[in-house]
Amino acid sequence: MRNRITIGSRESRLAVIQSEMVRDYLASKNPGLEVQILTMKTTGDKILDQALEKIGGKGLFVKELDRALLDGRSDISVHSLKDVPMELPEELPLIGFSKREDPRDVLVLPEGKTEIDFSKPVGCSSRRRMIQLQALYPQAEFKTIRGNVQTRLRKLDEGEYSATILAAAGLKRLGLLHRVSRYFTTEEMIPAAGQAILAVQGRSGEGYSCLTGYTDEEAKACALAERAFVRRLGGSCSTPVAAFAQCEGKGISLNALYLDEETGKLHRGRMEGNAAEPERLGCELAERFLAE
Repeated sequence: MRNRITIGSRESRLAVIQSEMVRDYLASKNPGLEVQILTMKTTGDKILDQALEKIGGKGLFVKELDRALLDGRSDISVHSLKDVPMELPEELPLIGFSKREDPRDVLVLPEGKTEIDFSKPVGCSSRRRMIQLQALYPQAEFKTIRGNVQTRLRKLDEGEYSATILAAAGLKRLGLLHRVSRYFTTEEMIPAAGQAILAVQGRSGEGYSCLTGYTDEEAKACALAERAFVRRLGGSCSTPVAAFAQCEGKGISLNALYLDEETGKLHRGRMEGNAAEPERLGCELAERFLAE
């Protein structure tokens, strides 16, 4: 077994904390293994003045990390699974899935406020969130907000926006749950595919016995169902699509939403299947939406 592992990570505080969680796991299970974190700024972190779909989508958050993996500068990458593109290079498979943290989205208001001031826009870059939030707050108007969690909170507190929507998992990992004004149920606001799960990516053909026991099988099954659903619909970061699976014994259920931009029809539905075949469930629900 190798005696040193380098983890590739984005530079943001949240990304580093998430990489440290994997580092600590590796160190606790593999005495004598030296684990270091190599941070880098990704293209998606650099271009903050444009909407993601206009500059190339989620792949911009992993491109530099992928290159480091292929070059051998890093041995694994740690990602928020919701930021990982649905189509992956064969040589860079996902090799680990963490236990799922709180998957809910939350409403965050400027410091000191208790109500949304609808005279200002809600800071939101995700069309998945906008569509679902509009159903809850029909009077809301939106304006793009980009940047890491701390940057978004700063912009919010400076008065540019009336509110923003963030993932509970990220705020929890950053120790910022005190900023939450409202938790949305996963029915009110269906999460993004993979939300609150950490993904470990490696190089094909290499042994990663150091990660033995890391993967949470329930989270993995849910992730595979959600990602298969989005992939079958050809979903990109610009497509308003949401998918949230839950395992119940040997069964798995998938709750999802999809806006067909050609027809303008919003599809929303739920399907149950066998937890041993999560990708089949994701594909079947996607096929049902496409047939409608």
